[in-house]
Amino acid sequence: MARRARRTREAVKVAILCFVLLFAFYPLFVMVVISFKDNRQFNLNPWFFDPPNEWHLENWARGWSTVSTYIANSVVVCVLAVALGMVMVVLTSYVLARYRFPGRGAVYYGVIASMFLPGTAATLVTMYALLDRMNLINSLWALVVVGAAGGQVAAIFILRQFIEDIPRELFEAAQIDGAGHFGQMHHVVLPMSGSILGTLAIMSFLRVWNNLMLPLVVLRDDAMLTVPVGLMRLEGEYVKQWGELMAGYTIAAIPLVILFIFTMRWFVRGIGAGAIKG
Repeated sequence: MARRARRTREAVKVAILCFVLLFAFYPLFVMVVISFKDNRQFNLNPWFFDPPNEWHLENWARGWSTVSTYIANSVVVCVLAVALGMVMVVLTSYVLARYRFPGRGAVYYGVIASMFLPGTAATLVTMYALLDRMNLINSLWALVVVGAAGGQVAAIFILRQFIEDIPRELFEAAQIDGAGHFGQMHHVVLPMSGSILGTLAIMSFLRVWNNLMLPLVVLRDDAMLTVPVGLMRLEGEYVKQWGELMAGYTIAAIPLVILFIFTMRWFVRGIGAGAIKG
């Protein structure tokens, strides 16, 4: 009886998991299916593949020619923004965790209080005026600067707590070996908090990649657009070519799938490390 009850519970768990996975992946499956169709085939059978001899592979060629520039722009912006942002996060978190100076608590809580400031949509006019004065309108550097600055508060909050929990003996040993502050960050902080930094970097990458509002307002030339804005303009004004549209969407999703595959272990390890430290 106990074995039968255990098998029943396992079967229920598997059924629930399959149900969730079906709802998670079926829209992606339909997107791929539509990418091989023209509008007539889409209207007749949008849910499953037609015979292979009726596939429209030219949809993928046109989709790639349309979104390849957008993908390159997004990759450049995300890599630069994440790299610059992580450098600032590490430096700020280390100072707030290791330095003892007058007003340290006020500075830290002031940084945390900035989490309650309105986001990009509420400050768009002010941000546009600031970027205009910096001559960054219609430049990818505007997205890099804003992307590096945005989302730092939560990252500083998490990383500062993690650094404070690192045993002081490790920092003292590094100091005895002649390591300065940059040496301590390199030999103690980075190896100990690598999983946390990986998780923060992945979250920052996704935030910058999915940003739609700022690129839509700041960028003007089609060659400068990032993926979200480029895909929005790909839809067309009057007639939507659903096959080409879904092919472009699928191609644009590939970088995120690759990112997930190669960084999933770091992401899970970082979440686990943060839970253990907490």
